[in-house]
Amino acid sequence: MDIFSSSLRLPSYLSIPPFEKLEDSMGMNYHYNQNNQPCPNFPTKRLITWVIYALIPLALLHFYIFPIFPSQNPPLITETTHENPKLINPQPQDKEDKLQLQPTQPQCDYFNGNWVKSTIEPLYNGTSCGTIKKGQNCMVHGRPDTGYLYWRWKPENCEIPPFDPASFLELIANRHIAFIGDSMARNQLESLLCLLATKSQPELVYRDSEENKFRRWVFKDYNTTVSVFWSPFLVKGLEKSAASGLSHNNLYLDVADEKWASDLNKFDIMIFSIGHWFLHPAIYYEGENVLGCHHCPEFNHTEIGFFGVFQKAISTTLKRVKEELNGSDKLVVVTTFSPAHFEGEWDKAGACPKKEPYKLGEKDMEYMDTEMRRVQIEEVTTMAKEVEAVQGRLKIEALDVTKLAMMRPDGHPGPYMNRNPFAEGKKERVPNDCVHWCMPGPIDSWNEILLEIVKRWSH
Repeated sequence: MDIFSSSLRLPSYLSIPPFEKLEDSMGMNYHYNQNNQPCPNFPTKRLITWVIYALIPLALLHFYIFPIFPSQNPPLITETTHENPKLINPQPQDKEDKLQLQPTQPQCDYFNGNWVKSTIEPLYNGTSCGTIKKGQNCMVHGRPDTGYLYWRWKPENCEIPPFDPASFLELIANRHIAFIGDSMARNQLESLLCLLATKSQPELVYRDSEENKFRRWVFKDYNTTVSVFWSPFLVKGLEKSAASGLSHNNLYLDVADEKWASDLNKFDIMIFSIGHWFLHPAIYYEGENVLGCHHCPEFNHTEIGFFGVFQKAISTTLKRVKEELNGSDKLVVVTTFSPAHFEGEWDKAGACPKKEPYKLGEKDMEYMDTEMRRVQIEEVTTMAKEVEAVQGRLKIEALDVTKLAMMRPDGHPGPYMNRNPFAEGKKERVPNDCVHWCMPGPIDSWNEILLEIVKRWSH
């Protein structure tokens, strides 16, 4: 009922008699003036009467707004912290209130931690998942040891729950998630597909060629699209290959690669992952000008290091993202550099022979790995601050895996990049992959952390 409505009616026992009857009901005496109109002998009494009857509806209005028995909902209380005092509600009334009023949990530091033994079985294996690249299918290719499967990454100040495919699929329902970068991006993508396939099977709906550089899957039950884009520099580049006739890469550091950048507005979640291709010989351009080159003695160009070049490529990528998506509801994740573990020559038996993770403090990160990670963290931190200053939910974050990857020399295919490499006996020379990761294996932990990042962004 509208308390200010003209249709408000009081109960009969509180109804006010009409003014023409007030005089009689109060027993007042009257005399008449020369116009034969009644006048009260005591105007003060009549005034008091009017005041009393005027106060009755005001009193009712007061009790309507401020009841005698208060609501059971507790009032807002002030929580004092070492930062700013804030209002919190001990019993939020709905989901929106809960999200707005809950104290923020401290963000987990995934970088610092240790690998601990686990008895949890992998969610998938070499035969149950159909999207494992042959070179990373260590089980099917005959790797005899299985101890590398039973370790979990334990950050110092928090816990990472085991991967929950149902939760991940619910979070990305009606969305498009894209992995963009080199073969490490593909390795992480294929791990995620295997993990999600334990709940819902993905359907391959597009592939560019047998090289599988551009592919797209859909999870029909969730209206979710997952794509992979081959772009090993993220910036415009011409790769060295037999087809191109180049013995080096040409990189244009101030221009994003349109193979992925032209589709930016179609993505909701982007995971960028690059690094190892920057170690190859290359000539670097900015506009039409040659900045220099890396490992190109046959050319008359200035030799420059690749750390600054790598930083420029990350910067150009994130600037393009900001230009296209700032103010939008998107998540951008940069997976940091994943170190290789070659011990000696790549094609020598025992190139990455370890069977267990490094213990905490047993191995320091190499200078190159530290610098590659530093570059990525700096650029992500800078751009994340810039987009936070703009209205919207664009989030840029690092998936910091460099240290936990460095501590897993046992997780690579090694000689089992090929099927049964020692079927004819031990060999002195055999190709080894000490860069990519067995599946299942340590790279599944990347996606456990990715799930936690997506949870924070979604909530």
